[in-house]
Amino acid sequence: MSRESAVPDHDHDSEKRAFFGRRKGHPLRAHQAALYDTLLPRLALDLATPAPLDLSDLFAAPVDDVRLEIGFGGGEHFIAQAAAQPRTGFIGIEPFVNGMAKALAALEERSIANVRLSTEDATHIIDWLPAGSLSRIDLLYPDPWPKRRHWKRRFVQNDMLARLARLLKRDGEFRFATDIGGYAAWTLARVSRSSDFEWIAERADDWRNPWPGFVRTRYEAKAIREGRTPAYFIFRKV
Repeated sequence: MSRESAVPDHDHDSEKRAFFGRRKGHPLRAHQAALYDTLLPRLALDLATPAPLDLSDLFAAPVDDVRLEIGFGGGEHFIAQAAAQPRTGFIGIEPFVNGMAKALAALEERSIANVRLSTEDATHIIDWLPAGSLSRIDLLYPDPWPKRRHWKRRFVQNDMLARLARLLKRDGEFRFATDIGGYAAWTLARVSRSSDFEWIAERADDWRNPWPGFVRTRYEAKAIREGRTPAYFIFRKV
């Protein structure tokens, strides 16, 4: 067993921690910067006001249910999902400025109306959203924080699973993908001792292959080129 896959006796649930790294990379192009100043404010969630009990009220287009993607990177999966399912509302969180800028450009180009966005730490959104308001939560390739002293910064923790479960409807799903074996083992260990979720896999192909409708991200393509094997997990709220 690797150091990354070892499971400590307890999580650092009570500590304040940031789950993401840097906020900004290279300078934005002029049009990207303009979208950050004009389009993002129109789509950004307003955490200063209470969340509506019916999250469909957040969207300009009529939606039947709402999903959340945490840390969508460049937005490849998030944008494709929103475009393919116009009757579903999508909330996307991405603190990294350059990733958000790419997503904004794609949203403008494709005139997608069923999205809301946030650059806030995901914990703020999770606490803001009402209980039982989501049908699905996606967490794709989060930072694995491989050094043992940083494990407390991994997004999947005992307390975080309980907070995600609060947001999901019964039979709602938490979907997780990683290319780091140690993080996969870490996550499975925590889900296995959670009373809120069950892993629905019945055979190895259920986690070796992406679920239907999955859209490969640039990060995943890079991971595969570099010889890392992705794993895909679906956990259902019980």
